[in-house]
Amino acid sequence: MTERIVTVFNDCFAAPDTLNTCLVGGYAEPYYRPASAPGERHRVEFSYDYPASALHEAAHWCVAGEKRRQLPDYGYWYAPDGRSAAQQAEFERVEVQPQALEWMFARACGLDFRVSADNLDAGLGPSESFKRAIWQQVQRNCHQGVNLRARQLAQALAAAFRQPDPMRAECYRLEDLR
Repeated sequence: MTERIVTVFNDCFAAPDTLNTCLVGGYAEPYYRPASAPGERHRVEFSYDYPASALHEAAHWCVAGEKRRQLPDYGYWYAPDGRSAAQQAEFERVEVQPQALEWMFARACGLDFRVSADNLDAGLGPSESFKRAIWQQVQRNCHQGVNLRARQLAQALAAAFRQPDPMRAECYRLEDLR
């Protein structure tokens, strides 16, 4: 499963004449590494061989603009487990779009999607408002479209996994979010 996700992503984006970016698993922590020398590829690194991590990190890459893709980890902050309520609220605010895309990519692969609050030590699961915001973003994505990279990856994943078009709003229900 994960190998096929990696293959699809790399087929879409790894060639130097495309975006020169590869998806690579096997890491303890996810991280984005822009190429640091000519001939190198940008690397979207995901945790171990987890399909959800691969899709989530691919979603972050799809959200990041050209300038952000030149910065290590897109130039964003990351507060580890044990975030305060205020830090958790900020985390949820910036995670809506990546998690909405991750849900769409998971659907394209025929996989279940689970909302991630990414704050296990604090015992905080995803808030209901966070789930609603993700669902609303998916609805906007389906109705208004997504950027070219996200659309290309979603369509390529759906073709590779023989799944229906993941850009159909009726495929996503708020009550399905866990």
